[in-house]
Amino acid sequence: MHMATVSLKGIKKIYDNKVTAVHDFNLEIADKEFIVLVGPSGCGKSTTLRMVAGLEDISEGDLIIGGKRMNDVEPKDRDIAMVFQSYALYPHMTVYENMAFALKLRKVPADEIDKKVREAAAILDITQYLERKPKALSGGQRQRVAIGRAIVRDPQVFLMDEPLSNLDAKLRNQMRAEIIKLRQRINTTFIYVTHDQTEAMTLGDRIVIMKDGFIQQIGTPQEVFDRPANLFVAGFIGSPQMNFFDGQLSKQGGKYQIHVGEAVMELSDKAQKILTEKGESDRKVVVGVRPEHISFASVAGPHTIASKVDVSEMMGSEVYLHVNAVGRDVVLRVPTVDLPEEHRAGIPYGTEINFTFRPELIHLFNPENDLNLLY
Repeated sequence: MHMATVSLKGIKKIYDNKVTAVHDFNLEIADKEFIVLVGPSGCGKSTTLRMVAGLEDISEGDLIIGGKRMNDVEPKDRDIAMVFQSYALYPHMTVYENMAFALKLRKVPADEIDKKVREAAAILDITQYLERKPKALSGGQRQRVAIGRAIVRDPQVFLMDEPLSNLDAKLRNQMRAEIIKLRQRINTTFIYVTHDQTEAMTLGDRIVIMKDGFIQQIGTPQEVFDRPANLFVAGFIGSPQMNFFDGQLSKQGGKYQIHVGEAVMELSDKAQKILTEKGESDRKVVVGVRPEHISFASVAGPHTIASKVDVSEMMGSEVYLHVNAVGRDVVLRVPTVDLPEEHRAGIPYGTEINFTFRPELIHLFNPENDLNLLY
């Protein structure tokens, strides 16, 4: 088996009009790792993938695949396969012919082509469609054929550019599960691009979060969720989005606490230790708390924030509460079982509720540079 490590060292993409689309991209991808590049549109993720594929020139830096520098190697000689969001199947050929086409061009013997096509079709569960034309297939089936066409080439690296974005929500979830299964069966290196953070979190061994051509953070899904490097990552990962408050950090009797509105909350031991080591003093902070980390308070107290309910969305096992607190819209995710009996069917507009934050799940950011103070 070939080792398919991919190394991007100081990769840049500068277009003729001097616009830099990707700045100093550094990433080491291990053999058989599934890496997801994620970020809003225009962040440079597809451009980066296209540079790996050889469809875009690399302006600066080195691309190394399996130990060889690939910057000037033709796309067809890079031993990679790419799957796009538009499936681009040949309409006049059957599924079998679509999958066999690249191998035919390479003059692979017919019996070997047959074996590879049938193996790939079995992995993707499309054996029964081999004699059909693409137009007789659904979007999800066509997507599998496109993936099959890539599998038969047995590439070192699989590149996928938003392969699910053309599918409806239900099919997207289904195909996401299929890609996880596929990955376990063919076990090669994947680089996957998406703008959808749920897709990134469920598929990636590690995810690379990008914005404006810069890498914001690289980590496992759990790492970027628990310890976002900055405000952008904190707001981008997680759904519904993290809530942000203007706060004040201060030290009282050797302990750090935060003030948000009228409330005063003490920080966890872990946060105390980090802030003490950094020698932080009284300062303005942005306080971040995820909707699921806000707790209901039955009575108002010095550490609670008062709010009024705007909208309550019943989601079955939980309620998303949109409330107005300290002059901003705040979202709480409350398990239905934690609600008082009379509120389980929803909470009427204007109801006053008090809430507080779970101390060990409070995030603090420096408003001057957006960096996580506890990172």
